[in-house]
Amino acid sequence: MLEVEKLSCGYKDKMVLQDVDFTAGAGDIICILGSNGSGKSTLIKTIIGLLKPYEGNIVINNENIKHWSWKRRAKIISYIPQTFSSMFQYSSLDIVLMGRTSYISSFSSPSKEDEEIAIEAMKTLKISHLKDKTYSQLSGGEKQLVKIAQALAQQSKIIVMDEPTNNLDFGNQMIMLEQLKRCTSRKITVIMATHFPEHAFLYGTKALLVKDGGVIEIDNPNKNLKESDLKSLYNVDLKVVELPSKNKTMKMCLPVF
Repeated sequence: MLEVEKLSCGYKDKMVLQDVDFTAGAGDIICILGSNGSGKSTLIKTIIGLLKPYEGNIVINNENIKHWSWKRRAKIISYIPQTFSSMFQYSSLDIVLMGRTSYISSFSSPSKEDEEIAIEAMKTLKISHLKDKTYSQLSGGEKQLVKIAQALAQQSKIIVMDEPTNNLDFGNQMIMLEQLKRCTSRKITVIMATHFPEHAFLYGTKALLVKDGGVIEIDNPNKNLKESDLKSLYNVDLKVVELPSKNKTMKMCLPVF
């Protein structure tokens, strides 16, 4: 579905990443790992179109998206930033309905069908009880689930997230990540930057390691992402340990003091 080919990107005259290549298929969860300032957010902003690439191509279904309109992009790619706030007292349903913007003509209001799609997205994530609650008054985890519902209502095939578990407690992290995993059963591709290698071990079908202006693609990170890779990526001494689980062996990173 998504192919990134020889991509070089950055800000104005500052090159951040060069010759980036990776692919993402329907239902993949791509975890982008790297230290602060390595270029994770730069890569995400280039994929969604907030930054223009210096060189290279971003191809979706064999079509270069370079000249796509924002409206067309929005029907394929949805973006969930680290934080989202509003000065207005929108309900959670209002926020989810914003995902239908690309389907609504100028100066028109959401239709009955748009509202039904938004309500169904909230049902899918089991957050219907938040429908009439003011978005700004929700917990961090609830806000992230509402934003995921917005992406589902957008009916995009690719969801891009920048550190989605930032500022969430452990319980809300697990709830949000499990819901993301369920999205992949609908053949939705998830691309997310994360500070936690465990996310790649537990949920990732691929990992992208971002360091020194380059990106390394690793398939099946639970099997192929090595302790040595992470030591090099973060420049710290760490240990990857395996813990027994009901379904598979779980891997965790622990610091070495």
